[in-house]
Amino acid sequence: MASLDELFEAARAVRDRAHAPYSRFKVGAAIRGRSGKIYAGCNVENAAYPVGACAEGGAISLMVASGETAIAEILVLGWTDAHPDAPGLTTPCGGCRQRIREFAAPGTPIHVAGPEGTRRSFTLEELLPESFGPENLG
Repeated sequence: MASLDELFEAARAVRDRAHAPYSRFKVGAAIRGRSGKIYAGCNVENAAYPVGACAEGGAISLMVASGETAIAEILVLGWTDAHPDAPGLTTPCGGCRQRIREFAAPGTPIHVAGPEGTRRSFTLEELLPESFGPENLG
């Protein structure tokens, strides 16, 4: 089973490869699937805003492409290189919260990190209360 440190290191490594020439706001995300395997993704910006891709979506796509469909835990790591000590939290955007919801239970931990490590942990339910999910479609 992957530790939180392993998720952090996977997110850090992939964050460094993010393509963020416009915002310069690089994000890495690492998911631990129920199998224990880690899947990582980074944000990829595009000159034709908002066509870019979020780090969480990339990690989810890799997880699904690898044959797994359940998120056990996720860590999102983001900060601006210009202000690495900025105290703000880089939580998943609304669209990514819904993407995570497709593959995660309400109690799934979502850890939010900065360069120094985990800043705060949430459950999916805290970030997306009263959410619409697969069970709503029967």
